[in-house]
Amino acid sequence: MKKRDSQLYEINAIGIIPCAAQVASPNQDDRPNQCDVNRAAIDMVVIHNISLPPKQYGGNGITELFTNQLNPDEHPYYADIYTAKVSSHFLIRRDGALIQFVPCAKRAWHAGVSKWKNRERCNDFSIGIELEGCDFEEFEAVQYKVLNALLQSLKNTYPIQYVVGHSDIAPGRKTDPGPFFHWSKVAEKQSN
Repeated sequence: MKKRDSQLYEINAIGIIPCAAQVASPNQDDRPNQCDVNRAAIDMVVIHNISLPPKQYGGNGITELFTNQLNPDEHPYYADIYTAKVSSHFLIRRDGALIQFVPCAKRAWHAGVSKWKNRERCNDFSIGIELEGCDFEEFEAVQYKVLNALLQSLKNTYPIQYVVGHSDIAPGRKTDPGPFFHWSKVAEKQSN
């Protein structure tokens, strides 16, 4: 995948960004009440952070988790999570590389038990974006550049009203994107 700074991304009719690296996750399904692409149903973006093993970057752990191929013997932390069936639509690596696991028209399994403005099951109406990182370290400038381009591209395609953190929709259960994620660097700031 070519790294981009501030260029926008083309999103096709089923919600795929052709220039992103494509790694298909089996952890997805149809959005509820889906007619065609049902773009009106997608009105939120949820920002997450992830690193596997924890606080380590650049390995295959994230991709292996999202494709149900995580080996529980590779790291002690993996023994507790290798059976999890999770995914996200996108991952932004530390170097700005963009990977897509699930088409936007499909429901990725990223939010879990969640609620926003009296609507439960946020996976039904959201797009999940993981940033490679953790709650304890700064994110890279290039990650914010790619994130801003991706958010604007999503807003140009879907009626996005809310850009929130995982902690906003699962308070007490989740902390990401964490205290080192700077909302001030996000052009499409969280809407309430």
